[in-house]
Amino acid sequence: MAAPGRKSVASYRQRMKRRGLVRVEVQVRKEDAGLVRGIASALVDPDREAETRALLRDKLGAPAAAGLKALLAAAPLEGIDLERSRDTGRTLDL
Repeated sequence: MAAPGRKSVASYRQRMKRRGLVRVEVQVRKEDAGLVRGIASALVDPDREAETRALLRDKLGAPAAAGLKALLAAAPLEGIDLERSRDTGRTLDL
């Protein structure tokens, strides 16, 4: 790519970065391409973005960031033996 082309691409990417947008590339089936483009355009549209995000979160369930304590509390631990034998180690003569 020539120098003027590189400069214009770099300035375009900087403008998008200032607007808070990032480039995302996904691979989908041919018949789903229009659907993904529609979702992306709805997320960018200020009139539809909040409703689209809420709908997607309801249907797809955005994973909530949880700490280790919440993760362990939600883990299915029934039937797992969590008891350990008390091993005091070897005896040492000091």
